[in-house]
Amino acid sequence: MKFTVDKHEKYVLIKLNESKLNSLISPQLKSELILTNTEGQRNMILDLSAVKYSDSSGLGSLLVGHRICKNSDGVFILTGINENISRLISISQLENVLTIVGSVEEGIDLIFMEEIEKELKKEAR
Repeated sequence: MKFTVDKHEKYVLIKLNESKLNSLISPQLKSELILTNTEGQRNMILDLSAVKYSDSSGLGSLLVGHRICKNSDGVFILTGINENISRLISISQLENVLTIVGSVEEGIDLIFMEEIEKELKKEAR
């Protein structure tokens, strides 16, 4: 699997450099997402701008990312989604489950807003 990982203090950006997110790639992606989470990263942005096609196993790996981030009180954000993947997410009725933004920058902004909100809630207690 070809991908890049760009770690930051509050989040990690993973860019998948594959044209297909299918049963050959998704187990490796799941492993990478879980490993990244166990290293202490709870906020992840997955850039799928290079991905042209995904099947149900690819969708499953996205749900794994969503679940592990949610369970560690973080956010899992998808960006760079094309029409094919968007349609698959829509058919699966997951557009209200997965967080999808238009750009990496929007994802970063969303993570920082979430982090500020969590800090404010902690201070209010």
